[in-house]
Amino acid sequence: MSMASLGVSGIFMVGCCVVAQIARLLSRRLVTREGIVPILVNEAIAAAELCACCFELIIVADNFGVAAYAVCLFVLTVWWGKVWGDASACPYTHMEDVLEGRTSFKEMALRTWAELMGGCCVYRIVQVFWWLEFAETHKGRAFESCSADLQVSPYLGAVIEGVATLLCRLASKTLSDKEPKFASYIDSFIGTSLVVAAFNFSGGYFNPVLATALKWGCRGHTNFEHIIVYWIGACVGAVLSVPIYKLPIVRRFLLGEEKIKQA
Repeated sequence: MSMASLGVSGIFMVGCCVVAQIARLLSRRLVTREGIVPILVNEAIAAAELCACCFELIIVADNFGVAAYAVCLFVLTVWWGKVWGDASACPYTHMEDVLEGRTSFKEMALRTWAELMGGCCVYRIVQVFWWLEFAETHKGRAFESCSADLQVSPYLGAVIEGVATLLCRLASKTLSDKEPKFASYIDSFIGTSLVVAAFNFSGGYFNPVLATALKWGCRGHTNFEHIIVYWIGACVGAVLSVPIYKLPIVRRFLLGEEKIKQA
């Protein structure tokens, strides 16, 4: 495939990020800052941005390989870490907050709903862009039936998504506590590396909303299997990270004795 097609994909992803940032700025001006509404709007925008870019990343992976996919994903995750603020576009972070008493079950449910709405609705915009066929890699993709990325049994896929999510969350918590230089870049590198490691097995989504927006109803797995792998697997991994991170032996290993004493 020509580099021009890769350039079109890059321009689309940059455009999505720019539009999302404009939407965030407009929401701050137009939406009241009090209550749950601005939080939900921010989550919906973040999820739409995430899923729109990841739809295009499928095109990149299919035509230019996993290496190009990984580079683009790394750059995007660094950017998202800088501009999303309190939004996560991922429901299990709110589940962790419920466990730790930082938010309510109602807010968790509302945030998850907003993320699903943003992530799933944005596909129509992506579909129109693919339909225009600005790049040869988009030919026939707008109305093509999708295939599941799950290449192993659903239960093994759930374990892969769960363990990788657990490792990703432990890494994020460690970096948050240790606050090393370039923490956001390290976090993005770890996350991208885990995605690449799981890519040929479960797809490496580690985010139920992202997996649902991109792969719900695709041929290759049933909806029930999708829930087992991408919702139960990832959420269990994230929830387990909360008590595991509090274990003294884990904290000593991840933070070191000196950091624990300072805390």
